[in-house]
Amino acid sequence: MKNDKIIPGLILVLIGAAFLLNNFGYIHFHWLNIIHLWPLFLVMAGINLVFAHNRTVWATILKISVLIIGFALILFGDFGNRFSLWPHFNYSYNDDGDNNDDSESDSTDTAGMVKMGALNAPYKADIKHVQLNIHGGGTTYTLNEETSQLFEADIRHGHDRYSLLQHQDDSTCVLDFNMKNHNQFHFGSEKNVAVMRLNPNPEWAIDVETGATELNFDLSKFKVSELKLHGGAASFNVKMGQPLAVTDVDISTGVSSVEVMIPQNAACSIESNSGLSSNNYPPNFVTTDDNRHETPRYAEAKNKINIHIRGGLSDFKVRTY
Repeated sequence: MKNDKIIPGLILVLIGAAFLLNNFGYIHFHWLNIIHLWPLFLVMAGINLVFAHNRTVWATILKISVLIIGFALILFGDFGNRFSLWPHFNYSYNDDGDNNDDSESDSTDTAGMVKMGALNAPYKADIKHVQLNIHGGGTTYTLNEETSQLFEADIRHGHDRYSLLQHQDDSTCVLDFNMKNHNQFHFGSEKNVAVMRLNPNPEWAIDVETGATELNFDLSKFKVSELKLHGGAASFNVKMGQPLAVTDVDISTGVSSVEVMIPQNAACSIESNSGLSSNNYPPNFVTTDDNRHETPRYAEAKNKINIHIRGGLSDFKVRTY
């Protein structure tokens, strides 16, 4: 193949692969990164023009490297939903459409960020099971404290808003904690921060679906039956407590850093299908096959943690405490 065919062909391959991976949920990215990183296209075009007639191997490697690095930044760059079309001209954008006013009053804290009053859902003694769904990118999520309410969230933000909806699904209380007001352009650079608290009495099933996110969950105080984490360019740090009869942890990421801490005496199984990712597990885990690792006497344990890992270029660690 001639060198002048490589770059156009590689561009088509990268674009097609990006669409496929996004459609199947293996990566989650903001297409508006293109606006923030538009100068990369000038760099890529310039490199190709400068070396257009250079057929050497090093010139081809340089052109391909610049192209791949540029696409990686566009697909996986974490800019907190803040984009720049031109230097010193910034706006933020989010991608769904609820334009209602928030009922909570806004205030400004000492860091200069807007702070909403806590979103909360009331606790009732007959609530035994809760499904908590969290959707929204460009946010730092923290969860490590208890509350007498069923659920609380303090949010610091620039312009994005979150909503909390509660409804009953048979015997399960369902909470939807979602980002809203996503159809507007806003000027500013503040980062979203959500600090959440849970009631320790019910059993919790938690589903987090997000893009570029930093997540720090200490769930050691809570009864967790299921934890699902789906993200793109994310950083997930999770501390699990003692398992129920079965506690399932399902993690699916793109280019991410993931660390899960489990109790030292907990029976645990790890099943991984993580492509080119690096995996690091405690030394006492026994390898049962290429994709599965277990603690000794796992099959005989009454209470178990089952961890399922899927990802692209990610760094997975499981630690004990």
